[in-house]
Amino acid sequence: MAQRRGFLAELQHQQRLSEARANAARRANAAAHAQALRAQAAANRAAAAASRASEAERKRMEREAQAAYVESRLAEVEELNDDLAHEYEEIDSLLSATLDVDDWVDLENLKQRVEHPPFPRRDLENPIPAPPRLQVPPPPLLRQPEAPSGLFGKRKKYEDALRKAQFEHQQEWHQWASYRDSVPARQAEAERQHRSAEQRRIETLRTLRTKYESECQLREKDIAEHNAEIDALIAGLGYGAVDAVQEYVGIVLANSVYPPSFEVEHEARFDPATSELALTAIVPAPESIRTVKSYRYVRASDEIAETQSSKKDVNDRYASAIHQVALRSLHEIFEADRRGIIQAISLQVGPRTKDPATGRQMFLPLVAVTSARETFMDFDLGGVVPSATLQHLGAAVSKNPFSLVTIDPAGVRRS
Repeated sequence: MAQRRGFLAELQHQQRLSEARANAARRANAAAHAQALRAQAAANRAAAAASRASEAERKRMEREAQAAYVESRLAEVEELNDDLAHEYEEIDSLLSATLDVDDWVDLENLKQRVEHPPFPRRDLENPIPAPPRLQVPPPPLLRQPEAPSGLFGKRKKYEDALRKAQFEHQQEWHQWASYRDSVPARQAEAERQHRSAEQRRIETLRTLRTKYESECQLREKDIAEHNAEIDALIAGLGYGAVDAVQEYVGIVLANSVYPPSFEVEHEARFDPATSELALTAIVPAPESIRTVKSYRYVRASDEIAETQSSKKDVNDRYASAIHQVALRSLHEIFEADRRGIIQAISLQVGPRTKDPATGRQMFLPLVAVTSARETFMDFDLGGVVPSATLQHLGAAVSKNPFSLVTIDPAGVRRS
């Protein structure tokens, strides 16, 4: 049974796949947003003009609004056709898309470095400032009253003013004395609250530091284990260990991200006795591939209609795609295997879908080919016709892959 890619390869694949899907989503969202903006702008212009227009002008504006609407629908059709052309271009260039890429993977680059986030509570690292010493102001002084003015009653006025000043001084002195006597207790309470707050700071800092250091240790442990796996993989690959070879093949193929409209999965099993890799490439089933030739706008029904491709064109595109997948898979593995550990690859390409004959879900081989490394590496894939290359290698190829006419891979021999 074929070996699915390992953990490292799966991580690599999911990262590449996420990037490809994000790029496709951005393209689709940008196109939809642009179309919506154009339609809204046209409608806004027409509505604003119609509200200011006379009856005759209103009718003219309505015609212009209708024309603007039709224009927006035609723009929508143009974007659909552009998207369709882009999708088909990606499928039609599955092989050429990989030829300028060096498929070798430097496993050292897969190692990770520990990056710790900063400690989140640096404010707790500084001690809380001690409370200032409470100061007792000087005792209040008796304010002597000013000499009264006037010619009569000066003495009485002065005595009244003096009694009032003495009364106020006595009240102020009692207040001052009360504050003076309270200072030691106030100072002690402030220092007690400071000690309590400082203790809470120290305990909180200790708790958070312990948690932070545990998280750092866990990160370091995870990275160390990851890097140890890479080191083990590098060592195993140097010895040609089966698991290491299969893991490396999985990483190489995980780096090979296919377009969202034609995603491909691989399963591999290496035989060290023959240095041959048994490889399975699982392609999309025919029913998942679009068969639209183009889109057009039908004004009478205000609908966007599809024009279907001929059966021959659909079958030819699907056949070309699986032929390209076969050569691309062979090319990427042989090129990435600089040590020459894999001397031959036996490959089957097909979808995993319902068998038309039995209705059961299973892998249906549509291409089977076996090639020696020396033979395949002598090809210039930039100038080949994939179907002719497969024929040259003695491959078994389905005559009608879109209808899931399978082949018998048993008779395929190494070329």
